[in-house]
Amino acid sequence: MLSRLRSSRLLRGLLALVALAFLGYGLARNWTDTSAALVRLSWWSLAGCLAAVLVSYAFMLLAWMAVLGGIGSRLPFRVAARVLYVGQLGKYIPGSVWAFAAMMELARDHGAPPRRTFSATALALVTSLGCALTLAAATLSRQIAGQAWHLMALIPLILVGLHPRVLTWGLNLALRIARKEPLDRVLSGADMLRAATWTMIGWLCYGIHLWVLVADMRSGGLTLYAVAAGAYALAWATGILTVVVPAGIGVREGAMVVALAPVLDTPRALVVAVVSRVAFTLGDAAWAGLGFLLARTLPRPALPLGQERPSSVST
Repeated sequence: MLSRLRSSRLLRGLLALVALAFLGYGLARNWTDTSAALVRLSWWSLAGCLAAVLVSYAFMLLAWMAVLGGIGSRLPFRVAARVLYVGQLGKYIPGSVWAFAAMMELARDHGAPPRRTFSATALALVTSLGCALTLAAATLSRQIAGQAWHLMALIPLILVGLHPRVLTWGLNLALRIARKEPLDRVLSGADMLRAATWTMIGWLCYGIHLWVLVADMRSGGLTLYAVAAGAYALAWATGILTVVVPAGIGVREGAMVVALAPVLDTPRALVVAVVSRVAFTLGDAAWAGLGFLLARTLPRPALPLGQERPSSVST
């Protein structure tokens, strides 16, 4: 599949169009519920929600760049935005490989070997999962956290797995199974700490996006932030571990309603969950468009003499 993506300009363009079509379909299919939810919220909460999502994405990008740079491929911010967020549109296509495949090929265009892009993306995902579960465990009530005990049990396993020696062994094992060359550089503890810090800041911003919606539904002010941050963290973790559902659609919303039960009844929690999903869908599209525009005029690195650059389109 990767060799076909690398050699076919048409296939790359079709993959981008399919991803955008699924994204648009997801919005259109639920438009009745979405429009009903939007009218129940004020413009300032909707604007604040979307702004928090966009800022959060910037921190997650910095975290991914820290990991990729730590294993040997440092990309400029605007190139990294193109690789990560244009490639991430692939998550809207049913199946678990499209986003990875697109990101690896986009990064290859700028000199990052696929094995590094794959490893950095997998590691950033595990780091994000660990931060999300830690945030949920620290902020949610014992009752809600107890219902998700099987997820909370993953926290110590993730912490052990993020040790530089353990994660390098695990990534090289995965690469060996895929018949790829092992990593030629070990991620340092400093780079891992930097990535985890950016990731947790991103998660705290994710909490803001849900908090402004919840605060618009009921009084409570800042006291609602902890519940909102933990609710989204738990919902995202549940959705991301349900790999058979593209982007965790439906699963995330259901988990969010349960996690928000201490502060919102089911109808209002559903409104918040629907608007949250729309905000992230718009955030995906906005950052993909921004990454595309930022990287258009950036010159690609020179290749060794005699080596040809793979055919590609600007997606």
